[in-house]
Amino acid sequence: MKMAEELGNWRRTHYSTQVTPALDGQDVTVFGWVGSVRRQSGITFVMLNDKEGKIQVTLHRAEASAELVKRFESICEHMSIGVRGKVKKMAKSPSGAEIIPVDAKILSLPTLRPAFSVYGGNLPSLEKRLDIRTADLRREKAQAIFSIMRTVLRAVREFLQDNGYLEVVTPKLISSATEGGASLFSVLYYNKPAFLTQSPQLYKEQLVMPFEKVFEIGPAFRAEESRTQRHLSEITSVDIEEAYVDYNDIMSTLERMLRHVLKKIGSECSDEFSRLKANPPKAPAEFRSLTYDDVVSRLEKQGQTISWGEDMTGRAIAKLAKELGSFYYITDWPSSSKPFYIKPDLKNPKVCESFDLMYGPLELASGGSRVSSKSLLVRRLKEQKLRPQAFDYHLRAFDYGMPPHAGFGLGLERLMMVLTSEENIREVTLYPRDKLRLVP
Repeated sequence: MKMAEELGNWRRTHYSTQVTPALDGQDVTVFGWVGSVRRQSGITFVMLNDKEGKIQVTLHRAEASAELVKRFESICEHMSIGVRGKVKKMAKSPSGAEIIPVDAKILSLPTLRPAFSVYGGNLPSLEKRLDIRTADLRREKAQAIFSIMRTVLRAVREFLQDNGYLEVVTPKLISSATEGGASLFSVLYYNKPAFLTQSPQLYKEQLVMPFEKVFEIGPAFRAEESRTQRHLSEITSVDIEEAYVDYNDIMSTLERMLRHVLKKIGSECSDEFSRLKANPPKAPAEFRSLTYDDVVSRLEKQGQTISWGEDMTGRAIAKLAKELGSFYYITDWPSSSKPFYIKPDLKNPKVCESFDLMYGPLELASGGSRVSSKSLLVRRLKEQKLRPQAFDYHLRAFDYGMPPHAGFGLGLERLMMVLTSEENIREVTLYPRDKLRLVP
């Protein structure tokens, strides 16, 4: 059996996107994996893919050495190879240039090939593709999705850092529930019970005391019983918290951040959206805002019966969502429906200073003003049948003067569903985790 070659002293000089007609006649060394091989009329065309894109390598068998011809005869899809050669202008190639090889190295020998083309065509089911996720991520569509995600993350960090937020990293192993409820993953921590965090909520609240404005982009874990197209057990959450503001201020911050993101992907990701055959959503002239009571009233006029305090599920709100358009807020939720750390309205404690950011029927973010009074926080814990003793580490921080503050958590994967027009959250997640999937 033929063995893969060693890398040796070969090193890349250019990525695919850097090989342009302007380099005509220059020597280059490129690396990547083989997307396709086409042999015809004495010519072998190899489409080589790297992290930036793809470049055509064209071997004219009559003009190449016998050894190089033999090597190209063994090249197949999904091999990792290196190519040394000269750049040649070629209008018909994808980038307007191709590489005429003078040498090549076969660096890996795949023993299996996925049952689909990386360039499109019919696909097996998502579950079958997830079983071979690494190969599945070589598809052009998947490459485009995660390239857009890279731009989204960069834009989020850019906006928040430019606006004075400090990026933080909080513990993911915790001793008590962040939000209560049964949606916790328990783990054994040195023979003691512990949990995977549902969110960085309590830590980011504490961190506004020394830093005022903080944000974190990190994993959150929820033992979701629902296995739908929009639920996962592990997500990436974009969380911010800020002192000396309320929920109206933080809604404005969220809106400005999303406008910045939409502007960035609109100007920087045109190639990716072209590959997705989709257009990035446009920011509305304004993010509409309706109170919870407004929504209940509208739904009742449509003939739907909604119990006050009931959550707005995607199915219940679907028809109304079409009227509301793209991004909109539902504010002032019943206090009983929101976590204990959300601040009740002073004039009407039955509702609280809270909001959900929606896109159609899909909830993207949730936030609000936080409780900054220790006595009120203890009362809220008891109202939600939670033991204040279990949150002693958090309550102690309030003894040193907790400022008024507000914040939100935004689900990155759900945002990516909206931005890429994907209907299944697993398509925008590298390695999805849910009730039935723990591998790969």
